[in-house]
Amino acid sequence: MALQHANDENFVSLIGDGITLVDFWATWCGPCRMFGPIFESVSEKMPDVNFIKFEIDDTNRRTPAKYGIRSIPSVLAFKNGELIEARTGLMDEETVMAWINELRS
Repeated sequence: MALQHANDENFVSLIGDGITLVDFWATWCGPCRMFGPIFESVSEKMPDVNFIKFEIDDTNRRTPAKYGIRSIPSVLAFKNGELIEARTGLMDEETVMAWINELRS
């Protein structure tokens, strides 16, 4: 599935089916900009997983507050709409792929 972009209005509708990884990020965040291409690359290699980018800005504050996002990049893993795990900080491609395989089992 193609990489999707979420905001406070459409977030819940995008995380409902299967495994979904959500990357909370901001344009001003250096590690976020480094992680973006990694996240996108993994999304192309794992089409059965939903990959969503959520930019934290002045208009999108409810969802990050709901999930306690205090550091970025933060990636939240959902399974059928339920939060199952969160990781914070820059990850390499192999780490993200291994994490997804753990989530599948």
